[in-house]
This record gives sequence, structure tokens and C-alpha cells, in this order.
Amino acid sequence: MEIEYKESKEFMAEQLRELFCSVGWKSGSYAERLVTAMRNSSHVITAWYGDNLIGLVRSLDDGEAVAFIHYLLVRPEYQKHHIGGSLLTKLLAYYESYLYVKMMPSDKALIPFYEKYGFRIYDNYTAMEIDRL
Repeated sequence: MEIEYKESKEFMAEQLRELFCSVGWKSGSYAERLVTAMRNSSHVITAWYGDNLIGLVRSLDDGEAVAFIHYLLVRPEYQKHHIGGSLLTKLLAYYESYLYVKMMPSDKALIPFYEKYGFRIYDNYTAMEIDRL
């Protein structure tokens, strides 16, 4: 399986809808907003199998010290092929000089995956959100 990785912020809404809905994320129902969100992101790296968008990682950063990884997703039929790890490795390389790279996994079962890449859980930190979907 030959996967191509690209750095781009330009997408068609349907590409993002299919990817986000494939993993059950409600935000996939707001594909036009996702198109704008990707354009406004600091950095986006994608994984493609032919013409199919199969994975994506995106971040928001302050340009110097702190970067937040906000999305990392891979279509279920392509999971377990190290695509998520490749996307994350490429993004972490981009932020090599930053003081902090932070992320908040929404599924606790994914914590061991992120720990393999050097992330750790804060003892005194809890993520919080307002869900308007």
C-alpha cells in the first residue's frame, strides 16, 4: 500500500465530510466549516491513497513556543498500518524547536498510542470543552 503524505490546507468539503464521518466524529456534518477550519489551521498534514483522503493531522500554534494538535484521524479501514503514527511523526518534526507540543485525546484508550511519541498526562490537568454540535 503506497500512501502519499502532503502538506496542504485546501480541501473539498466532501473529502473532509467522508473522512470525519468515517471515524464517527459529529464535526463531519459541518464539512464547509471544516474546510475553513483547515485553511485557518497553523499546519495540516494529510495521508492519501490515490485520490482518497484517508488521514489527517492538524495543529494550531503561536508561532514560537506552543503548538496544539487538534485532530489526528485515519479512516478505519486504513488504521493499523502506521498511518496515524507517520502523520504524528511528521507533525512533531515540524514543531521540533517549540517548547511545548500539547494534545488532548478524546478517547482514553488512545493514551498509550500518544505516550509512544513522548506525550505524558499531567497529574493536575483536565481537559474541558463546550460542545455546540
